[in-house]
Amino acid sequence: MTCDVGVIVEGKGETLAVPVLLRRIAGVVAPGLHLRITVLRRGRQQVVKRPYFEDAIDFVAGRVAPAGLVLVLLDADADCPAELGPRLARRAARARPDRTTRVVLAKAEYEAWFLAAAESLAGRQGLRANMSSPADPESIRDAKGWLSRHQASEGAYRPALHQASLTAAFDMAAARSASSFDKLWRDLATELRSRWCGATEQGSPGE
Repeated sequence: MTCDVGVIVEGKGETLAVPVLLRRIAGVVAPGLHLRITVLRRGRQQVVKRPYFEDAIDFVAGRVAPAGLVLVLLDADADCPAELGPRLARRAARARPDRTTRVVLAKAEYEAWFLAAAESLAGRQGLRANMSSPADPESIRDAKGWLSRHQASEGAYRPALHQASLTAAFDMAAARSASSFDKLWRDLATELRSRWCGATEQGSPGE
């Protein structure tokens, strides 16, 4: 079975990394479900404003089947995810009530999920072999800078170069236990399982 997922992200790195991440999650929660992913990149400060957010939702929704999913995945930055996330979710639902929409804000940025699972990334992409997670990974306001400071040699973390590879390798269970990644996991698991189980009950899981 194939499920359409349209995703709105904000960075170059996410355009490559998020499809990797969504397929990893799907492989655990709905094995055998094939994701057909459309990614739209918009800068966060632009996309959250009216009418740009609604326009982006409409654009992505028009590229997924009615039974598909529209996912907004942005960095919270200095905003509170528990406040901004629900506001954006309501706006998304109003913009396209004919599509299922989910909004997830990483606190404070996507790379904080890597910090929450830093041990699993030690030695990868030039990172130090003895790297360990900070006590409160989402309290660090510059997770990208933290990754750069933990390079084994001179160089810097570059999302367009490193984000997808680290996404393919980080320990998702560790990230769930210590970061807002759990919100993405739960939202996506709910949506994908409902589609996969529905197809299975109809006797067509391989379609």
